[in-house]
Amino acid sequence: MKGLYCRVNERDVDPQFVIQEMSLPEALSCHQVRVEVKACGLSSVDPQLLREMKIQKELISVGREVVGVVKQVHKPVQLSCVTVAAGLRDAVGAYTALHTLAHMTAWQSVLVVDGASSFGLMCIQLAWYHGLKVVTTSHSPQDHTFLEQLRPTVGVQDPLVARVIPVYKGPSELVPAILEETGGLGVDIVIDSGVRLHEEEEPELYSGPHKHDLIDVLAVGGRWVTSHPHLQLDPPDCSYLHVKSASLSFLNPEVWTTSSAQHGRYLHILKDIVDKLSSGVLRPRPEEFPLYEATVAMETLQRHPKKKAVVKFSAED
Repeated sequence: MKGLYCRVNERDVDPQFVIQEMSLPEALSCHQVRVEVKACGLSSVDPQLLREMKIQKELISVGREVVGVVKQVHKPVQLSCVTVAAGLRDAVGAYTALHTLAHMTAWQSVLVVDGASSFGLMCIQLAWYHGLKVVTTSHSPQDHTFLEQLRPTVGVQDPLVARVIPVYKGPSELVPAILEETGGLGVDIVIDSGVRLHEEEEPELYSGPHKHDLIDVLAVGGRWVTSHPHLQLDPPDCSYLHVKSASLSFLNPEVWTTSSAQHGRYLHILKDIVDKLSSGVLRPRPEEFPLYEATVAMETLQRHPKKKAVVKFSAED
C-alpha cells in the first residue's frame, strides 16, 4: 500500500514529502480497524510542533483526514468521500473555536478573518447555522465575489455573510467597517486565521490583520480565538483587554486527541460534522489531486495553507 509521508529533522527548515510503499499487518488488534481509503484531505504540517512533541520517526504519515470503507462506521450514502475528507479537519477547528472556546450563542456577532479559506468557510457556515451575524474579510477580488454570493442550500436564500470587508488593498478599512456595521459596539467573537504582530510588516506580505485591530473591534466581554501559535501581547494590549473584560484563546484542533477524557466529546463532534456535511449545512471547497501529484500538492499547501487539497484514491462506490 502507498502512503504520503513527511520527513523532518533538526537541520531542515522545511519538511520533505515522499510517497512510500508500506505493508499492513494481516491480523488487527482489538483497537484497530482496516479502512479502504477513498479520499484523503491534506493539511499543512507544523515541523516545530512535531519536534516539541518529540516524535522521533524518520517518516511521519500525513493526511489523516481519510474517508473510506470501514466495518464499524458508515458515511451517509449521498455524501461523497471527497467532501468528508475536505471538511473534517476544518470543521473540527470551527467547532472548537466557536463552541468550545468562544461559547457562541444566537444573535451574537462574529468576525471571521479570511472567510474564503477552508477554515474560514467552515466557521462562516457553522456560525450562520446557529443564528450569528457574520462579518468576514476577503483577500482577493475573487474571494470577495465568492463570499458575497454565499447562500444556504435550503430555506431562505439570504446571504450567509452580513458584510464582506476587502483587505487585499490594505487593512486600514477593517476597524471603521466593523464599527460601522455594529453601531460602534464591536463584535462579540473574533476568529482569525493569521495575525500580524508588527506594524513594520510589508503590505504586500499582508497575511492577516494586526493584533491591535482585532482588539479594537472586540465588543465588551468579547472573545478572540487565534490560530497564531506565537502570538504575544504587550502590557498595554492586556490592559485594553482587561478594560473590555475580553478574553483570548488559542486554537489547536489537535487538542481533542491529546486527552483520553475528551474522546467521547470528540466522537460526538465528528458525528455532528458528518450530519451537517450530509445535509449541506457545511460545504467545503476542495481541490482534487490524484495520488501521483500528492507530493506537489502537499508542498504547495505547506507554502499556502489556506486552501484545501484532497487526494482521491479511487472512484466512489
